[in-house]
Amino acid sequence: MASMKARDAVRTNTLRNIKKEFIEAKTAPGNNGELSDADAFKIIAKMVKKGKDAADIFLQNNRQDLADEELAQVRVMEQYLPKALSLDEIKEAILKVVAEVGATSLKDMGKVMAAANKALAGQADGKTISGVVKDVLASL
Repeated sequence: MASMKARDAVRTNTLRNIKKEFIEAKTAPGNNGELSDADAFKIIAKMVKKGKDAADIFLQNNRQDLADEELAQVRVMEQYLPKALSLDEIKEAILKVVAEVGATSLKDMGKVMAAANKALAGQADGKTISGVVKDVLASL
């Protein structure tokens, strides 16, 4: 309501899109009508990734105006995500995951990635996690 009263069209449209995604997730087949905080963060993170990808495509096609709109919405969505972890914090968390899983080489990448994605959900993107996991497993 505050963004509508302030006539902030970007924030209003972004929040409407987030609400739509939440409603779709709640009413999806096999869902009990509840949405946990972790699920909400995953949905918003997915929307942020889609927005950044769309902005990149718009920039490749010389459509700066559309890219700016997407990035403005991304900035609004990022305000509702938990603070992203630094590379050092990600590496520390992955080292714990590697110890828990008992990984010893790059062959264990799948097991480590599954556990790391679950542990770091909403705090880091999959590409960053994958890179750090590779580095950690290669150094073992």
